[in-house]
Amino acid sequence: MDRKLEYTPAVARATAPLLEKVKEFVPPVEWPLVAPLIYAINELKKAKRAVIIAHNYQTPDIFHCVADFVGDSLQLAFQARETESEIIVQAGVHFMAETSKLLSPEKTVLIPSLEAGCSLAESVTGHDVRLLKEKYPGIPVVTYVNTSADVKAESDICCTSSNAVDIIESLGVDRVILLPDEYLSKNVAAETDVEIIAWQGRCEVHERFTAEEIRGYRKATPGLFVLAHPECSPELLAEADYTGSTSGMIRYVKDRRPPRVMLVTECSMSDNVAAEVPDVEFVRPCNLCPHMKRITLENILQSLELMRYEVTIPEDIAAPARRAVQRMVDVHVTGRDYGGGMAPEVVVEDRASVDPAAAS
Repeated sequence: MDRKLEYTPAVARATAPLLEKVKEFVPPVEWPLVAPLIYAINELKKAKRAVIIAHNYQTPDIFHCVADFVGDSLQLAFQARETESEIIVQAGVHFMAETSKLLSPEKTVLIPSLEAGCSLAESVTGHDVRLLKEKYPGIPVVTYVNTSADVKAESDICCTSSNAVDIIESLGVDRVILLPDEYLSKNVAAETDVEIIAWQGRCEVHERFTAEEIRGYRKATPGLFVLAHPECSPELLAEADYTGSTSGMIRYVKDRRPPRVMLVTECSMSDNVAAEVPDVEFVRPCNLCPHMKRITLENILQSLELMRYEVTIPEDIAAPARRAVQRMVDVHVTGRDYGGGMAPEVVVEDRASVDPAAAS
């Protein structure tokens, strides 16, 4: 990359409104290093007629300074589909870029780092799903969007954390396989009479939070409102005031303006929301997603400049995966919040239980 990056007066003027948004999160001493990258990215994406879509877990410099669209993984995929731009840079992890490609097969989707994976998505493979279907013939497979394309391709329908209950109940069956998040499955099971067969996959960020930790924060911070993601354990959700997706938590804070709030999810999201609601005090238990942090201003610029790394999906995988996502879209549901109840007994499968070769 031979682009010369300097903090010139012109760069300072052009990026001053962006600094105002993130000045609490980017130390002033660092801005002369950050601003030239932001300026170069914004100039290059205009020249290439590209858009940058950034997940809620991205750092404030990406979220507020270079992203054209922000949101959860499915929202971003829809934005990629709706935009007229032919080049999409996904500031998120690999399964998100795949989902964007599924919904926009004719567009060029780039991910700035091939190392931006996901512990949850990587907990299950298409082969695992095929073995599960052999063990439970005829049972519909509902797959969380936080999965790879090859897993979606083996699924009957996809779901999000907010619409999972409605999607499952729309199938009109007594029993479903819900993949891959064990905690999400248990939390869904508490909200429906449909029997859930789960998978032993977890998000390495959300599984680190504990109910005891939440009780400690409440004791130390009177009047604290706790908002939790449904990828957290059922025990933790029982301690929360509200449980919902990242988008749901953001709406809750913006609409209700609780004076003191804690978002029990990846901690960059608190910074991003705090920049928009300065009247709300945020308590920040910080569990970072190491995969999301693989995306940086530097590699976003390199991705745009070198047109790397392009996401491709073989059509024999893309077609059924796209169908599973589209089936979810075709089920018109509004989504539900979670009550934080404890689930009935849930069957939890793992690779060793469905694949004897993996157990040996």
